[in-house]
Amino acid sequence: MAIKVGIPKGTRDHLPVAMRRREQVLAAIRRVYERHGFEPLETPAIENIETLSGKYGEEGDQLLFRILKRGAKAATGECDLGLRYDLTVPLARVVAMHQNELPKVFKRYQMQPVWRADRPGHGRFREFYQCDIDIVGAAEPVPEIDMLSAVAELFGELGFSAIALRLNDRRVLRGLIERAGVPAQRESQAIVAIDKLDKIGEDGVRRELLARGFVESVADALLELLRTASAGDVLLALDGVFAGMPDALAGVANLRKIVRGLEQMELGATRLVVDPCLARGLDYYTGAIFEVQSEDLAGSLAGGGRYDKLIGMFSGRELPACGVSLGLERILVVMQERGMFDTGEHACDAMLAYFSEDTLGASLRCCARLRHHGLRVDLYPCADKLGKQFAHANQMNIPYVVLIGPEEAEAGVVKLKDMRSGEQLQLDMDALLERLGAMTTHDGAS
Repeated sequence: MAIKVGIPKGTRDHLPVAMRRREQVLAAIRRVYERHGFEPLETPAIENIETLSGKYGEEGDQLLFRILKRGAKAATGECDLGLRYDLTVPLARVVAMHQNELPKVFKRYQMQPVWRADRPGHGRFREFYQCDIDIVGAAEPVPEIDMLSAVAELFGELGFSAIALRLNDRRVLRGLIERAGVPAQRESQAIVAIDKLDKIGEDGVRRELLARGFVESVADALLELLRTASAGDVLLALDGVFAGMPDALAGVANLRKIVRGLEQMELGATRLVVDPCLARGLDYYTGAIFEVQSEDLAGSLAGGGRYDKLIGMFSGRELPACGVSLGLERILVVMQERGMFDTGEHACDAMLAYFSEDTLGASLRCCARLRHHGLRVDLYPCADKLGKQFAHANQMNIPYVVLIGPEEAEAGVVKLKDMRSGEQLQLDMDALLERLGAMTTHDGAS
């Protein structure tokens, strides 16, 4: 009896066309990040559970994929390992373990899968890639400016035309929560509710605050403060709200520096938005927080912030740090839905047809020479009828087929068939190389 095939919900197989598009986007991310001086890093898929636990807040900890301790029974729930939830906490662990081997200011990029025991939905998966940049060892605001300019440049390179960078500072958010009368020990619960504002609206956030035990006067005061701070000149409004609150005012001053710095970085069509309602629900943020949105799309394409205390949990001494994470899967879904990929993309520039064993040697020599000149060449593996071979080239969207029959092999020439026009030419090897080299591209998007 055949095994019933399937994969877990929230995971996917990536077939060749999808993989080429993923690799195209990943290559663009790598180019931009390396242009900004970031270096590559990889970490294990699994981490010790104590490394992961307690870093992501109330809801984040519930989404950890825990690995049952070896030899333990499932009913006990004993876990000593977990799947990586994000790339930030593993980075903090790496810096703590290897601080003597790393530069004082460490700029790294990392592109690897992470796992969350979340409910799958449109563009939302349990296994997905994150693409992070982080700067460790430098205080605000230059790292924020550097990273956000890199992100804006990347989305421009990918073809997004209307991008908004939403900015806030955790000190601003804490100040609003404190001004509304929320006790300090309940701050994280208020942030979890505020973080859902763009999804469930003011009424939904109010209901959640009440469900969490906040009194009506506090919930209403908090929402009123968020409305007031978001109106008109936001930074000026925040100055007024935070009179006599130095920590919150420091957050406002930091946002001003970031905005002014980004205005010097030639961000093109990217729009800067200071948004006091932006929360970012993770517990480890300490300063600036940010999200990247496409202006005509709900939800974010990237997010991050400053986390100056996280590394200290592992190393025993605080190190300033800041990072941005891109959601690769969501970016790919949006680009696919908007038709941002080239529909004429192909994996190979040409295919060598197979006539017979007598001509195989000539075909192999031709194939090798084309590949040595940087062309992507598929070698058809069996002597099927030419019609079947041409059908394969069409199915694979290969634009050219090279044919070497007995006459061509004897004369030292080839026939080149253009699968799009049907044109067929007889060429010597030098002319073949010149023609194929002029009519194909190798930028990863072809």
